[in-house]
Amino acid sequence: MFPLKDTQAAKIFPFWVTVIIALNIYVFSQELISPNADALITHYALVPALVDFSRPSTLFPFVSSQFLHGGFLHIISNMWFLWVFGKNMEGRTGLLFPFFYVVAGAAGNFLQYLLSPTSMIPILGASGAIAGVLGAYYALFPEHKIKTFIFVLFFASIIEIPVSFMLFYWFITQLFNTAVAVSPAAASDLGGGVAYFAHVGGFGVGWLVGRILKH
Repeated sequence: MFPLKDTQAAKIFPFWVTVIIALNIYVFSQELISPNADALITHYALVPALVDFSRPSTLFPFVSSQFLHGGFLHIISNMWFLWVFGKNMEGRTGLLFPFFYVVAGAAGNFLQYLLSPTSMIPILGASGAIAGVLGAYYALFPEHKIKTFIFVLFFASIIEIPVSFMLFYWFITQLFNTAVAVSPAAASDLGGGVAYFAHVGGFGVGWLVGRILKH
């Protein structure tokens, strides 16, 4: 099942969505060509045990980790969902979209940190920020439907799926999208430390922002 587009297209060119996707792709390319991808990930990913609120420099990974990804499936699924759902959100928030995106991602990371503050497993990926976009989208556009390509055995079709069902599908993909990792060590880290609560935190913040914007 592959989402294609919102049935109600955005009325703007998604400048900030495009910039964020390009930035994520650039960072991922640096992970791929880095002579020591594990060191790069450890430095810029959020490692809860290394957070020290008396040292502001250790808080940067709450943001930088959002632009790292553990593998091709990880970044492709995140960026495509951002493209499909982010355009209408940018149309609603305008210049505030990148700020909203980063804050939602940081909120998701913070919730994950609170649940495992002594963990040495790196937290990385845009899933918390994407969850924020989806949460706000659900609050603002619950009546929208998503044109979706489905393929089951020899049957293929394009159907319109309610937003609520598509959000459930997205969450399920997050459980499995770390299958292809940048390195064996990264695969081990991600396999044991998928930040499920970062999704919950990001979605919750996004939903609250969406409710505020709606009223």
